[in-house]
Amino acid sequence: MLPTLIFDYDGTIHDTMKIYEPAVRKTCSWLTEKKEVDPARVSTLTTARISSWLGMNSKEMWNDFLPELPEALKEQASAMVGDFMAQQVKAHQAVWYPKIREVLNTLKSRGYAMVILSNCKTSYAKVHWQEFDLGQWFSAFYDCETYHFAPKTEIIWEVKKEFPGPFVVIGDRSSDLACAKESQSYFIGCSYGFGAEGELREADELAAEPADILKGRLS
Repeated sequence: MLPTLIFDYDGTIHDTMKIYEPAVRKTCSWLTEKKEVDPARVSTLTTARISSWLGMNSKEMWNDFLPELPEALKEQASAMVGDFMAQQVKAHQAVWYPKIREVLNTLKSRGYAMVILSNCKTSYAKVHWQEFDLGQWFSAFYDCETYHFAPKTEIIWEVKKEFPGPFVVIGDRSSDLACAKESQSYFIGCSYGFGAEGELREADELAAEPADILKGRLS
């Protein structure tokens, strides 16, 4: 039996920084204008720091960056980031990694069932599903908001209720690796994504570019 493939989305399929960094910086400017954040903290915010938040859910991101910010403002800022990103997706500014469509087409032609499991909000999943016509490849998009921002290690059990194992998990962050371990699944680590150096060292195999996904277990 062919395994069901569980793909992460941001950093694995979607080159998220193209729309994420502008959205974060625009939201931070708003926070400084409201005098909720010291401008110095925003002015020293690096691209590397912003990219490190990809793979976290929105609550984890704001707790990492501004833990002292009132919860109501964290929620408002999170919503603003999401709205700015959605606007960019609808304006066709979102970009997928080169060759990832060819990878998905090949896997589909080989008969694999594929789903997405992402630490994103429901609205984010919907706008990407529409923009990229994800239904031509994927049977479902599991977002963490639907499950009250539970970690992927918990949401994987919801996937298992609907899709037969075994599974192969494909992603770029330690949260994807943990998901694979929890479900005793094979893990393909995408080192071209947003993971820190060494974050994927326990992967069963590494993909330095999307085409490499097809060179190991799925060849």
